Amino acid sequence: MSAFYPASEVMLRHTDEFTERRVLFAGDLQDDLPCQFEAKEVRVHCSQYHHWRQLARTLGEKARFSLLPPPELVDGCDTLVFYWPKSKQEAQFQLNALLSQLPVGTDLFIVGENRSGVRSAETLLADFGPIAKIDSARRCSLYHFRSERQAQFDVSQWWDEYQVDDVIVKTLPGVFSRDGFDVGSQLLLSALENVKGKVLDVGCGAGVLSAILAHENPDLTLTLSDVNAAALESSKATISANGLQGKVIASDVFSDIEGRFDFIISNPPFHDGLQTNLTAAESLIRGATKHLQLGGRLCIVANAFLPYPDLLDATFGSHEVLAQTGRFKVYQSIMGRPSAAPKDKKTANKR
Repeated sequence: MSAFYPASEVMLRHTDEFTERRVLFAGDLQDDLPCQFEAKEVRVHCSQYHHWRQLARTLGEKARFSLLPPPELVDGCDTLVFYWPKSKQEAQFQLNALLSQLPVGTDLFIVGENRSGVRSAETLLADFGPIAKIDSARRCSLYHFRSERQAQFDVSQWWDEYQVDDVIVKTLPGVFSRDGFDVGSQLLLSALENVKGKVLDVGCGAGVLSAILAHENPDLTLTLSDVNAAALESSKATISANGLQGKVIASDVFSDIEGRFDFIISNPPFHDGLQTNLTAAESLIRGATKHLQLGGRLCIVANAFLPYPDLLDATFGSHEVLAQTGRFKVYQSIMGRPSAAPKDKKTANKR
């Protein structure tokens, strides 16, 4: 995090407003503005582990990573700066959690790119106090809101679930494929064969891939990881709901992963918020060789247009296309396999 994103550049137009305030940053913050922000005090609540790791280097205990902001982080703050996420439900979830802890009279500054749907703040907050747009620049909007009543928040009311055959999937707002089993992950699952031993599910989301695999093969040893706090809680709930065992940990790709695995599976993200970002997927491919047993497999699904084959070949020496549709491809590379020309194993019906 070094260059400021457009939303933070809009915030910088109003720095004089904050010099005597105790400010809590929250939401989809993606740069290090809080580290350089001039205020009486700055604290940050992060729901994304990789963002927290960057900010904590400078802010220490004043930056926290969790699903819900801890009371001691919120206590004493008189101003909230909230970065609007791309999911309206996620914004509503996070704002309700924050407004249930912040005292009446707290000033909120809500900022986001217009394409994120930040205009929804006007209707979402209308019942809690007056809200007005105070700036518009860089295709972003900045709103000021002052709370006149406290929100009621019960996290149990925000859980959803769906089923894939006999597997129950539990989800929270902001989790990938919250409403159903996505087509890409379905293709990946259909292409996996002879899955056994230790399995690492990177970017686990709600834990649906791991839960289905373990339901079919209870002898698997599962490790699930993600950067999204809501995804981690969802995966824990999914594993528990199906009577399965698995370790669920926060990790920025391999940052907190120890040991080697027989399988690494992933439907890696290629967005960070609204921005296209291949860093996580590239780190996954490059780092997999340090976390696979000899003969272990990396199996990923990706949009067909993404440039992963060359990176797989450069890292592993070769790759296979296990399945593909018009939109997605499932790639496999094997640890220790001699270099060979890439080949297609099978082609799925186009969806």
